[in-house]
Amino acid sequence: MIKEMKKWESLPILEVCEFDKGTEPGSESYNRDGLGVPFIRVGNIGAKIQEQIYTTSENVKLCKKDDILIALDGSPGIVIKGIEGAYSSGIRKIIVKGMSKVIKEFVYYYLRTDEVQKIINEHTTGVTIKHAGKSLNFIDIPIPPLSVQQKIVKVLDTVQEAIKIQEKIIETTKELKKSLMADLFKWGSPAFRKNRKLKKTEIGEIPEHWKVVRLGEVCEKIEQKNPTNEPLKKIIYIDVSSLDNEYFKIEEHKEYLGKEVPSRARKIVKSGDAIFATVRPYLKRIALIPEIYNNAYCSTAFCVIRPIQEKLLSGFIFYFLTLDKFVQSVSANQHGSGYPAITDNHIYNEKIPMPSLPEQKEIANILSAVDEKIEIEKKKKELYEELFKCLLNKIMSGEIDIEKL
Repeated sequence: MIKEMKKWESLPILEVCEFDKGTEPGSESYNRDGLGVPFIRVGNIGAKIQEQIYTTSENVKLCKKDDILIALDGSPGIVIKGIEGAYSSGIRKIIVKGMSKVIKEFVYYYLRTDEVQKIINEHTTGVTIKHAGKSLNFIDIPIPPLSVQQKIVKVLDTVQEAIKIQEKIIETTKELKKSLMADLFKWGSPAFRKNRKLKKTEIGEIPEHWKVVRLGEVCEKIEQKNPTNEPLKKIIYIDVSSLDNEYFKIEEHKEYLGKEVPSRARKIVKSGDAIFATVRPYLKRIALIPEIYNNAYCSTAFCVIRPIQEKLLSGFIFYFLTLDKFVQSVSANQHGSGYPAITDNHIYNEKIPMPSLPEQKEIANILSAVDEKIEIEKKKKELYEELFKCLLNKIMSGEIDIEKL
């Protein structure tokens, strides 16, 4: 059981709240055309929804934006509010009982504390599909005076609002970048635009003096090597799962001895290479190799693009690879249903624009500056998130006296 909070009485959460289980309306009622109501599944609460499913079934339970949801099956412990629709059986809607001594928003924040999450984790069963419904029997909730609850909620809401503002800044800057890329790859750098005219090409309108070439014509051949030939040598390995496809970065890597490496670890990358995942190419797992990964190994599920520097600059081609129209073009060649993929040659055969090297550099510099702005705002958001987590746990544990804050 959770230890009693300083100065505050506590009650079992099941005495304070009801947890209304959702339903499974059946896949025959699902659609992606917006018919019916949004269907909220465990996989898309607490995360950015990649593809919204709707249900036309009447056998559903509904939630509003101010309702609190908690996942107790699949990914137990995720707590969220602000979405509406029909929720699945892996999710519970939290209903504060009448005449309770707590306000709904206080419950929302309390369930997100590390202490509660630890209890849920300790009482989770199952391997393939996890279940944590019984964990509710072991959670007590503190009952501070209503005025104190309101103050706690106000403090935490303030930090949450700051996080939302940062998210909006990031999204706005990303939209700006998207518009800027469309403009730069059509008209070129502003410094080179004087009296510029466009020409129509197979890749769209571009400045009349730009060339159109096949990507493979301006790339070097890539070295492949079997690291098991040096069984005791430590290597850095970049897998498809290592990439962040929202910010086009390598987020993590793995280290192995040569004798332990996965069979896909064969391609050696150099600083300045661009890598493009050929498995499910529409997911846009693309990154530019920084200096720290020079001579690392990457998976054969990547196409490695190493520009001939006298013709093509790394930064320029990296940004072009991330364009939706480029990704859509190569994705049209994918084959296989369970494991859709393209080949390296599909990417090398794509046509790209090729301005002069000075203009390539200028375009890359402009987009790099926008990326730096996004990175700064992203770090600010992460700091607010750390502040929120710290405040949440210390206020709820009584380590911070909210009445004196």
